[in-house]
Amino acid sequence: MAATTPTAASNLLITKKNLSSLSLISTNKLPTFSPLHTSSRKQRFIVLFASLNSKPTVLVAEKLGEAGINLLKDFANVDCSYNLSPDELCTKISLCDALIVRSGTKVSREVFESSGGRLKVVGRAGVGIDNVDLAAATEHGCLVVNAPTANTIAAAEHGIALLAAMARNVAQADASVKAGKWQRNKYVGVSLVGKTLAVMGFGKVGSEVARRAKGLGMHVIAHDPYAPADRARAIGVELVSFDEALATADFISLHMPLTPATAKILNDETFVKMKKGVRIVNVARGGVIDEDALVRALDAGIVAQAALDVFTVEPPPQDSKLVQHERVTVTPHLGASTMEAQEGVAIEIAEAVVGALKGELASTAVNAPMVPAEVLTELKPYVELAEKLGRLAVQLVSGGSGVKDVKVTYASARAPDDLDTRVLRAMITKGLIEPISSVFVNLVNADFSAKQRGLRISEERILLDGSPESPLDFIQVQIANVESKFASAISETGEIKVEGRVKDGIPHLTRVGSFEVDVSLEGSIILCRQVDQPGMIGKVGSVLGEENVNVSFMSVGRIAPRKQAVMAIGVDEEPSKETLKKIGDIPAVEEFVFLKL
Repeated sequence: MAATTPTAASNLLITKKNLSSLSLISTNKLPTFSPLHTSSRKQRFIVLFASLNSKPTVLVAEKLGEAGINLLKDFANVDCSYNLSPDELCTKISLCDALIVRSGTKVSREVFESSGGRLKVVGRAGVGIDNVDLAAATEHGCLVVNAPTANTIAAAEHGIALLAAMARNVAQADASVKAGKWQRNKYVGVSLVGKTLAVMGFGKVGSEVARRAKGLGMHVIAHDPYAPADRARAIGVELVSFDEALATADFISLHMPLTPATAKILNDETFVKMKKGVRIVNVARGGVIDEDALVRALDAGIVAQAALDVFTVEPPPQDSKLVQHERVTVTPHLGASTMEAQEGVAIEIAEAVVGALKGELASTAVNAPMVPAEVLTELKPYVELAEKLGRLAVQLVSGGSGVKDVKVTYASARAPDDLDTRVLRAMITKGLIEPISSVFVNLVNADFSAKQRGLRISEERILLDGSPESPLDFIQVQIANVESKFASAISETGEIKVEGRVKDGIPHLTRVGSFEVDVSLEGSIILCRQVDQPGMIGKVGSVLGEENVNVSFMSVGRIAPRKQAVMAIGVDEEPSKETLKKIGDIPAVEEFVFLKL
């Protein structure tokens, strides 16, 4: 008989930025965890530097606030060397245990190789870590930490400053007066009171912008798949879908991270969905806007004005049509540039670096702790399965209610003490959060990242009869209290449900909602619900073949003959929108969805 036992929530979690690199992770330089077969639940920590009798050395490569420097000096020898060339940095780094940078220093693979294994921590004084080679850091046993919270208020204030300055043409009028002109009629602005502001990304900065906009008398709506509805309601904000936000907003303020899912999310296609005369503020990341498309939208009158603090390339070219546009207000990435924020960032990153050098777990770590190779040998396919199930489940969510309740079920013949699921739970968390977030989820920060987003993950185990040779029979992920963009993914009990198994070392999707399927989780997947009738596989396959989209796997699950069926199709390439439309136009196809893995 199968028995169900609850799994206690755990604080240990994992990072898998690149599964192919996991086989390289077999060192004791960073915190580790007990193997899958274990009766001990205790965390094991290894101090990161060898000698407790000598102080570690911290290289500060860009200007850091005095408070942070003083905190570092209490624990380490501090070398403040600014404006180093790449060669100079590589020369110095072999004498350093930690490195602190801002956005101007590139911490490349060559830097980690030049450290000779001594560099143990890289601290990024700020949020973005685009300038740090995370894969190289992980391979060389170096922890990377950032400072994501200290500049929240400064960024929000700058967003509001740009909002007001844009609405009242402050920058343009200032330049006009200084040029000896007095053009009051030319620079008539618009009022903020009573206007609708759409906050795109309702995290720390977005919610602070919303609070301030409410104080200005604006009606504030927001779009964020993870924002809890109760937190939004508490400050008088309505959560809506992405398209509804675009269609109803008079002003749009961007606060989303730059990820593959958000890159150029404002483009020609989305601009035409906006209310004519919309005004856009961006203090987030430059790459979320297609800058050429924004120029076209400005020239066409779709976008009345824009205020930008960030750009795809910084600094932007001097002849940039966007920067030079008369109805665009620009600042040189000043979001975090207040004296208070700079001091706060200095303290936050100094505390994170010192803690890491002491061997403590840091909630702001952004890359993978080192994991024994023998553990990963057994776990690797299940780790991959767990993350991909999380990615599939969150992509099936639609609407503005936000993901809050997730249930994970593990079916195994192993006793609870012999099956440590903490890594798998972390990878599911990673799959749920990373597709639409800039957070890098790992063993250190997964529970923290979930908590910050109001994401509650419960676990359940089904104890099976049989041989415990294989760690797991299946993993199931359910998301409750949400709507789905693919109705067939909803189970009998009303949750989005996906389930998977490992077959011959390869993760497979084996259930979607109430439908059994069997498709390898490689590449990407198209799910179609259709009337079960002859020729459907051929029709869909023909559409994909005509568009040169290679099908790697196809499976059909049905309720009963000639009733409804769900077809799961693995594809190597992302089909064009036109190809997907052709699939949707097949008469027997009732709904479909494309899911990236």
